[in-house]
Amino acid sequence: MSSLPSIVEPYWRDSVSLPSFPKLDGDISVDVVVVGGGISGITTAYLLATQGARVALLEADRLLNGTTGHTTAKITAQHDLVYDEFLNHFGKEKARLYYDACMDALGFIRRTVEQHEIDCDFCEQDAYIYTTSSSSFQKLVKEWEAYERLGIDGAFVESIPLPLPVKAAVVMKRQAQFHPLKYLVKLVDAMTKAGVAIYEYTPVADIEQGKRLSVVTRDKKRVECDHVAVCSHFPFYDGGFYFSRMYAERSYVLGVTITEPYPGGMYLNADNPKRSVRSAAANGETLILIGGENHKTGQGVPTMRHYEALSSFASQLFTVKDIRYRWSAQDLTTLDKMPYIGPMTADAPNIYVATGYRKWGMTNGTTAGMLLSDLILGRDNQYRDLYSPSRFYADPSVKQFFTTNLDVAKHLLAGKIEPAIRRPQDLARGEGAVVSVNGKRAGAYKDENGTLHVVDTTCTHMGCELEWNSGDRTWDCPCHGSRFSIDGDVVEGPAKQPLTRIELDESS
Repeated sequence: MSSLPSIVEPYWRDSVSLPSFPKLDGDISVDVVVVGGGISGITTAYLLATQGARVALLEADRLLNGTTGHTTAKITAQHDLVYDEFLNHFGKEKARLYYDACMDALGFIRRTVEQHEIDCDFCEQDAYIYTTSSSSFQKLVKEWEAYERLGIDGAFVESIPLPLPVKAAVVMKRQAQFHPLKYLVKLVDAMTKAGVAIYEYTPVADIEQGKRLSVVTRDKKRVECDHVAVCSHFPFYDGGFYFSRMYAERSYVLGVTITEPYPGGMYLNADNPKRSVRSAAANGETLILIGGENHKTGQGVPTMRHYEALSSFASQLFTVKDIRYRWSAQDLTTLDKMPYIGPMTADAPNIYVATGYRKWGMTNGTTAGMLLSDLILGRDNQYRDLYSPSRFYADPSVKQFFTTNLDVAKHLLAGKIEPAIRRPQDLARGEGAVVSVNGKRAGAYKDENGTLHVVDTTCTHMGCELEWNSGDRTWDCPCHGSRFSIDGDVVEGPAKQPLTRIELDESS
């Protein structure tokens, strides 16, 4: 079996040169502020700018360094086994609307690629969801029946092009894949030419409401505006208790080269653990992206085991020559599995949110850009009510709300009573763990130079105890998905404040 790369780096970011932008260093005034430099924020800003709006886009880190840069980049309306569930929970009209929204997003990307002549490896592919287990066979039958009721272009098949002993599969025809960063870099170029002001390394701390809105950065710079679109993966401004209405999951990807030709298609299994397969063009070679191994953030087995499991699956499926890349992503799921896109609360109609894409950010993020730009410009959009963040469906929302928040309570208590018996000095180089410092729980990582990085492991969001993520070398919260670097800096919200660093004395 090929060895795993030591560096965590997505193929997308390693294969494209990204433009850089300055940090905001003064107060400005615009029509719209977009917060977040992923596919949602960039699409929103691009569409608003093409309609003449004065837009500023603020990114806390660098553009495309978040979930968008760590995706598998399938542009598809086949979002796992979801249409039978949506038929039962929302009815035929809304289930069909969800499919239409995803297909409209695919159509928008296709047209934009053609309009700007973007070389981003866009190509049509059929999307398959399959099972190798008899226990999931009936689920696929029901999903196919939902396709038939909703008029979705697809088929129920008994085999797929991959060398797998499948029991059945449902195929959705004429979906697509692309290189997301090559696509979005072109949109960034078009936005800047249309006058969008882009600022990197500009984290936002608050939104103040008055005659106009004021977006306040962590460095106390202010951007006056009429509308704010919060597209920051997890909403930094949580006016609607979104932390209690979503849960965070991590998943993993390997980029491998193989000896045999790839048969085409995009694949996802209906079973657990999840397995995703697609190809990508990489410098004249074909790179196969093997994804899956979903689990709640901060929970489960040591994260390196997920990469090892994907490596084993790749070797079962293909003759692997080399594992070129490994990376992971974090995704948010809402109570009813439908994204929240629209006004954040009824009390703040000019503050909009886009979040909760459940791993399907290419279509849902594009839908968000199209919907938010329409709402801001006062145009009608048929998907407004479908994605409204203020919606609430008794089934499954109530059940999922209690399940999610009971899980939070369980991990909050478990972390507080978990014993920490190791000392920081006992760690090997390259190792991180929960340790005891002066009798109290702490987190330590010893880097390759032997330097210790020690932090308080109490999450600054709501006080849960963090767990060590060995695969990505981060401290992850099992309650709401916040993530921190080895030195305590915030990597992922909802937490806003860094962890307290601990200086060791000789007796620690």
